Amino acid sequence: MPVPVMGLVPQPTLEDDHMESTMISSMSEISQMSVGVSYTLWRNPGDRSDPANLAELDESMRRGLAGLFPAPRPRWLIEQVERMRFPLLWEAVRTTWHRDASEFSTVPRILVEHANYVLVNRFRTELGLTDIGSHRFAYRLTERVINPRATVTVDGIESPACEIDTDPFVYAVGAQLGPSTVVTAVVPRDELDCVDVAFAQRALVDRRS
Repeated sequence: MPVPVMGLVPQPTLEDDHMESTMISSMSEISQMSVGVSYTLWRNPGDRSDPANLAELDESMRRGLAGLFPAPRPRWLIEQVERMRFPLLWEAVRTTWHRDASEFSTVPRILVEHANYVLVNRFRTELGLTDIGSHRFAYRLTERVINPRATVTVDGIESPACEIDTDPFVYAVGAQLGPSTVVTAVVPRDELDCVDVAFAQRALVDRRS
């Protein structure tokens, strides 16, 4: 990533497992790159055994988790499977970089794309989307729903922002970080009371060890 990757400010309710997703567009050279960051959500971080922290899983999902991998399981796999029992703020934050400015690199365009991506992939039942192939690229939100006069905190500084605060399922906000970089966040509306939607640069993790 040519620019620092952003996340939400550290807070007790969010656990950053440093499991990022990356998207790249390139021809002869990389023209666009984005890094998405997901978080495990703890509704009651003071007591992680509180059932309020558990995700809503149906019976088939619970049976699937119980028999996902046969014993014996390595410790890291057990921890990974157990983490699936808790809510995930999937693709909550994206840092998007474009080599060249264009209509595709604006805050409103990137914010709408991010919000629609989360909606189509995480709210399929609520939106009545049963056929993932035919509905994947159907945009629910457009730039007309954006409030361009919002603000959001970035590295401790209140900054101009665009927001989407009209959708019943998600809240979304984004800001320009530099001439080529935009940061956006999309958070399920039901979890907003547990999340401080403010941005901060994430610490680097050395994965070589």
